[in-house]
Amino acid sequence: MIEEAAPLIEIPVEALTPREATLERGAAVLRWGAVANAVFSGIVILLALAGGLRLLPDVFPTLHAALLSRVAAPDDAAAAGVILLTQVNISLLLVLMVGVVAREVWALAGVWLLALVNVAAVVVIGFTPALLTAGFAIWSGIVTLRESRAFRLNPVMLKELRGRMRGVRAFFVLTVYLGLMSSFTALLYLVYIPVNRATGSAAAGEVGRVLFMGIVGIELVLIIFIAPAFTAGAITGERERQTYDLLRATLLPVPSFVLGKLESALGYVLLLLLAAIPLQSIAFLFGGVTEGELVLAFVILMVTAITLGTVGIYFSAVTPRTLTASVRSYSATLVGAFVAPVVASVVLGILRAAFGLSSPAADALLIYVGDFLVSLNPIATALTTQELLINRQVVGFWTDTLASNGSTIPRVSPWITFTIIYLAVSAILVVLSIRRTRQTEE
Repeated sequence: MIEEAAPLIEIPVEALTPREATLERGAAVLRWGAVANAVFSGIVILLALAGGLRLLPDVFPTLHAALLSRVAAPDDAAAAGVILLTQVNISLLLVLMVGVVAREVWALAGVWLLALVNVAAVVVIGFTPALLTAGFAIWSGIVTLRESRAFRLNPVMLKELRGRMRGVRAFFVLTVYLGLMSSFTALLYLVYIPVNRATGSAAAGEVGRVLFMGIVGIELVLIIFIAPAFTAGAITGERERQTYDLLRATLLPVPSFVLGKLESALGYVLLLLLAAIPLQSIAFLFGGVTEGELVLAFVILMVTAITLGTVGIYFSAVTPRTLTASVRSYSATLVGAFVAPVVASVVLGILRAAFGLSSPAADALLIYVGDFLVSLNPIATALTTQELLINRQVVGFWTDTLASNGSTIPRVSPWITFTIIYLAVSAILVVLSIRRTRQTEE
C-alpha cells in the first residue's frame, strides 16, 4: 500500500518592524541600483561586441566620448574601462545593501562615500555612468538617514571575537598556522638554494620571488581550508547547543545576527593574514618583490577568505547540522572554484584548437572566456597576476595581440575581475542566508 506524501508546509517570513521596513527600503534602493548598473553594463557589452564584429564601426569612439571622455586611452580600452568600473559599482552596491540591512555602522558611511566617489569620477575622468550609482546611493542614504540611530557596531561580532580570543583554541590555531608557514618557508629556502647555484642580485631576486610565491601559495591553501570551517558551524552550532531559540527571542535582528557571525570569523581570518605578512616580507631581503605584489597578494587572500566564509555561513543557514554544512561548504568550494574551471578550461582549449584562429571575433571571445575562468580560481588568479607583474609590469589594463590577424584587444589583470565576482557572490550568499534564517516553521 502506497503511503500518501506529507503535505508541504509553507514557511512564512517574520513580519518586519517599522525600523526594519525602512532599512529594507534603503537596501532595496541599492539593489535596484545594482540591477540598473547590470542592465547598463550589458548594453555596453553588446555594443562593444557589435563594434568588435565591425557591425557598428563607430561605436568605440562614441562610447569613449560619451562615457569616459576625460581619459586619454584607446577607444576599445576605454569601453573596457567603462564595463569594469560599472561592475565595480555593482559589487559595492551589493555589499552596502547587505550592510544596510544588518545595520552596520560602516554601511551608513559607505553609502555616502560611494556617492561622493562616483560624483568625483564624473568630474575627474568623465565617467558619466557614475551618475546612476551616485543617484541610487544618495536616495538610499536619505531613506536610511531616518534610522541612523539603528547603525552601530555589531554586538554579535564583538561577543564572538571576545569569546574567541579569550580561549586557548585561537592562539593554538595561530601558532600552528604560523608554524606550518615558517617550516614551509625554511624548507623551500633549503631546497631551492642548492638547486640555484648562481650568484648576484639576479639570483637573489629569483630566490625572493620563489619564497614570496611559495608563502602566498601555502597561505592561500590554508585559508581555503580554514575559512569555511570557521563559518560552517556559526548558525548550526547555535541550534545544536539549543541556544538558537533564545537568540531569536531577543530584539537582535536576523541580519545583524548573520552578519555578526560572519564578521567575527572573518576578523580572526584577517588576524591570520596580518600575522603572516612578516613572513611574506622576508622576500624583500632578497629582492625581486615589490610592495605592489604584497598588496595584491593580501587583496586576493582577503577576498578569498570573505567569499569562502560566506559559503560556509550560507550552508550553515540552510542545513540543520554542522557536519552537513561543512561537507557541503567544502564540496561547493571544490566544485565551484577548482573542478568547474579546470573542466571548462579543458573544453575551452579544445574549442580554441578547433575555432580559435577561424576569425578575430572567435579568437577574442575565447581569450575573454579564458580570463573569466582564471578569475574563478584564486590560485590561478594569484599566479597569473604575479606573472603579469613580473613579465609585463601590469597591474590593471594591458593589450594583447590576436594570433588570427595581429590586431590588439584590451585585457585586464585577473585580480580585478576576481575581486568583483567574488564580492558579488558573497553579497548574494549573505542575502540568501538572511532570508533563510528569517523563515520560521509554522
